Amino acid sequence: MTDAVVIGSGPNGLVAANILADHGWSVTVLEAADTPGGAVRSDHGVHPDFVNDLFSSFYPLAAASPVIRDLRLEEEGLRWSHAPAVLAHPLPDGRCAVLERDRDATAGNLDSFADGDGRSWQELCATWDRAGKDLLGALFATMPPVKPLVALALRMRAHGTLRLARNMLLPVRRFGEEEFTGEAARLLVAGTALHADLGPESAGGAGFGWIMTMLGQTYGFPVPVGGAGALTRALRSRLERRGGTVRCGTRVTRVVVDGGRALGVRTADGDAVPARRAVLADVSAPELYGALVAPEHLPERVRSDMERFQWDFATFKVDWALNGPIPWRAEEAGRAGTVHIADSMDELTRFAAQIAMRLVPDRPFLLLGQMTTADPTRSPAGTESAWAYTHLPRDIRGDAAEGGPLNGTWDAAEREIMADRIEQRLEEYAPGFRGRIVNRRVLAPPTLQAADANLNEGALNAGTTNLHQQAVFRPIPGTGRPETPVRGLYLASASAHPGGGVHGAPGANAAQAALAARRPLVWTVAALHRAVQGG
Repeated sequence: MTDAVVIGSGPNGLVAANILADHGWSVTVLEAADTPGGAVRSDHGVHPDFVNDLFSSFYPLAAASPVIRDLRLEEEGLRWSHAPAVLAHPLPDGRCAVLERDRDATAGNLDSFADGDGRSWQELCATWDRAGKDLLGALFATMPPVKPLVALALRMRAHGTLRLARNMLLPVRRFGEEEFTGEAARLLVAGTALHADLGPESAGGAGFGWIMTMLGQTYGFPVPVGGAGALTRALRSRLERRGGTVRCGTRVTRVVVDGGRALGVRTADGDAVPARRAVLADVSAPELYGALVAPEHLPERVRSDMERFQWDFATFKVDWALNGPIPWRAEEAGRAGTVHIADSMDELTRFAAQIAMRLVPDRPFLLLGQMTTADPTRSPAGTESAWAYTHLPRDIRGDAAEGGPLNGTWDAAEREIMADRIEQRLEEYAPGFRGRIVNRRVLAPPTLQAADANLNEGALNAGTTNLHQQAVFRPIPGTGRPETPVRGLYLASASAHPGGGVHGAPGANAAQAALAARRPLVWTVAALHRAVQGG
């Protein structure tokens, strides 16, 4: 019998399993897909000579995460690579805002748009120097993060803790108006907030955008050499060297509960997998509370609150194999690993409003990755492995494009129309882009969900990033901790605090909670029989 069963082999599941194994626990990870990794996978599916990441690609949060750092994955062969520049936002007039790893270079670029914006950027960097360590400590820690918050308050007392809190709670449009004169700096922060589902008018968008740009400024947006799957391989290798087991192609259908305690799981094949100490679920909160745990084992308040659970935006993604670099009109964009495409702040607001109105955007905001630029091993010299994604409504009622035919069926015809819309958008900023396409792969919301069940309709953060579903409200109002109403069962996915991003904190927090409990579970003959029979 294993000490712990971990449901799901995404980064949070593998992080949790590694931490438990470090403490001497026997661990079995059960993965429904044929390959491990969840949303951290890569393949040669677009072209045999190109490596494309299926889902996530850039990992500033992993670079900043003490959880990932403490695992010392470099000992498993993991290596990181950086593009020459972190992030670019080209503008229609041919100029380009650029986030560099050198803050003086970033400031110089921003000053070229509006004199004084470089100084404002340096001031924000100085605030990060004072507050960043404690902010990240609070972000990654189990709720309530008393120690890092007290340290932050003491450190920032002379510099205005309340002012920092206010700035982080601002909508990113208002934050940009207060801090900068020019459009460039405002767009760098606002576009980064839209990596999540935080539009320019969303409360808290400033905090998310500022933290992400400061992470880029401090750590860059690194990528694993050889593809995102290298991070998963390192996590799996580390676990297996410590005696853990990963079983792929094994779908869990039920968490077995007896006497209010989780005693293990049952799989689609009818197998019972008992757990002596704990079950950790790296699955979405709706999947855990709506499918894996029978409703009779959950309080009515949990079932009621889960009806109000809000997913983040749906996602549509296109992967490309290109026979040359993207021919940007703004040459500086060619140096960045990540590129944002939007004409202006107003266009970002229009894009977010169309999603709110359940319309497929006619001029989608694009987040684009130039992977060979970031890691030359991804494709042959002189070529580019690239992708772009955009957000969509989850429940589509129409197309914002005049006479547009998209209604969210995402059949073959709709997938091609949307992919063409994305490519046409890129042509505006990189004339000749389409002529460099060797092959493409289209990943519509249902395709993303089929490849990883946690990506419900392509939701990248396992639940909205808006304030009403963060901290003690994540995934539902409560403690914000990984414990569930079922003893010995822990939520270890991005649906738990602190949410999405490949940083491992939800998995680490769940593992630490399980270690703190330390009470072995005992399988009775009756419970084992119910597990096998489906009770």
